Amino acid sequence: MKSTSAPPRPPTLRDFYEDPTVPVASGAPRSLRQARMLAAALGPPTPPATVLDIGCGDGTAAATATPLLRGHRIIGVDWSQDALRRASTRIEHVIRGELTDGGLPFGNGAAQAILFSEVIEHLVDPDSALDELRRVLAPGGHLMLSTPNLAAWYNRALLLAGVQPVFSEVSLRAIHGRPGREVVGHLRLYTARALREFLTASGFEVIRIAGAPFHGVPRALRPLDRLACAAPSAASILLAHARRRAGD
Repeated sequence: MKSTSAPPRPPTLRDFYEDPTVPVASGAPRSLRQARMLAAALGPPTPPATVLDIGCGDGTAAATATPLLRGHRIIGVDWSQDALRRASTRIEHVIRGELTDGGLPFGNGAAQAILFSEVIEHLVDPDSALDELRRVLAPGGHLMLSTPNLAAWYNRALLLAGVQPVFSEVSLRAIHGRPGREVVGHLRLYTARALREFLTASGFEVIRIAGAPFHGVPRALRPLDRLACAAPSAASILLAHARRRAGD
């Protein structure tokens, strides 16, 4: 008699991010630069601000920011239970939440600042995600967003040579056509100009876009990568400081 059991369900994007082997840590140089930008924007904790690290991963970015944000309350948010388990060893407050359909478990205007580190490039629907960030951010509140730069200095050279740019991925199973070995699930990539226009169209006032180095650059090229940060449009990582428009 033939088996009537259903065939195995193919893995989904959610399964990919729940896989503990998928990297979720952020590079320390980028995290530190972003934390310094936020600390300067918030100033002294009088009164203390609620800072949401949305897409906190394993908590390394929030842990890096904590010494610079003493007195403020940092809450890590992620949809991956595995990431939250790891983050709970580094930061005091973690909670599960999603970025669509009111999935963040916070009221309107509940946060004075949001860290959004290396998340937007993983999203199917970044428009709805920014709508949700804007909802939970108080008017005038700060958004600190970081994402890989499609137009990084080495990507420009790779494209001229007909090579797939670093950070871009054509499969969730393997790397094809570009340098690197880790598959991390990038779905979207931005240039500095595109990121600025997207944030503005989503109801944010862009204060500044800065550059940060990428921890995966070969050691011999790291001095050049640090120099490229002086020109954010060519840097490895884009660091955007934006604010929710006060009148909206």
